[in-house]
Amino acid sequence: MTAPSATSSPPTVSAHPAASLPIAITTGEPAGIGPDITIRAVLELAGGKAGPRFHVLGDARLLAERAAVLGLAQAWQDKLVAGEVVVDDIPLAVPCQPGVLDARNGRHVLALLDAALAGLQPQPGQTARYAAVVTAPVQKSTINDAGVPFTGHTEYLAERAGVARVVMMLAGPQPAHANAMLRVALATTHLPLRDVADALDVPMLLETLTIVDTDLRRRFGLAHPRILVTGLNPHAGESGHLGREEIDIIAPALTKAREAGIDARGPYPADTLFQPRLLRDADCVLAMYHDQGLAPLKYGTFGHGVNITLGLPFIRTSVDHGTALDLAATGRAEHGSMIEAIRCAIGMVGHAGRDLPGGSPAGH
Repeated sequence: MTAPSATSSPPTVSAHPAASLPIAITTGEPAGIGPDITIRAVLELAGGKAGPRFHVLGDARLLAERAAVLGLAQAWQDKLVAGEVVVDDIPLAVPCQPGVLDARNGRHVLALLDAALAGLQPQPGQTARYAAVVTAPVQKSTINDAGVPFTGHTEYLAERAGVARVVMMLAGPQPAHANAMLRVALATTHLPLRDVADALDVPMLLETLTIVDTDLRRRFGLAHPRILVTGLNPHAGESGHLGREEIDIIAPALTKAREAGIDARGPYPADTLFQPRLLRDADCVLAMYHDQGLAPLKYGTFGHGVNITLGLPFIRTSVDHGTALDLAATGRAEHGSMIEAIRCAIGMVGHAGRDLPGGSPAGH
């Protein structure tokens, strides 16, 4: 997949108006590694007048405490004084002990997201405060234990943004090609396997492909994205002998997508699709379900992958891992995925608001 590596040097922010705004970073679950990896990442990336600016949305006292535990108190303070990092202070409900969940702070985590949304989607007459949001991991159970039904970042942001359908896409450097990215989008996300087949239909897959194609163009600057699509069943159904979803659903959706100007190819057997020879000229793989797409991606990119939400009216990226409660405030948490999530958001801001290269396919 031909795209800049996620491990390259920090990209230069473009001259687009959105690029003059800071990147918002939410610190996520306060008992987890979110504050730790946020501190480490922004200290590494912030710097100089030409560098990106960051607004960290979190509890200022907690961030100062974590910086001290990590031995980074002076560096953190220097960035704050220089204005390269700004903390938008959103206090905890109760003090937080690293590694110990407390449902009383569940609503604090949602307050971080709501503050980011307010800065990304201002009310009429107001201006945006942030160019994009990067989210540290949250603990879903804590939010639910606080009395708020919560299935995940992606669903929450989509609902609050008034978007009916979004697509989860993860990306990371291809192990076999240091200068290429592997992007994997998902037709379904957090569903039991027994429910996946029933969730697939032609309109849903066509809408998914449309979202993927549109955002590869407008967010990544790809003039003519090429999308490879997996089958659902082993051997892509073996001509109907191992299931008819490929014949009855996936192939018709691909036909309609191509009629709309989307370069979508397949369905391919998933067990042989994820090899360098086939991925070399592709820009994205669309997998039918969660583990089908993310197992091969995370095998090669874990710790340096990026979670990207397509279809939102703003840019949102995140890390490819969870809260790692056992690593909070230990100094052992790897921050590579947060680095890549921030770099990805900066690169996407550079394409924001531009005309779709190559023209928008019919029906978009």
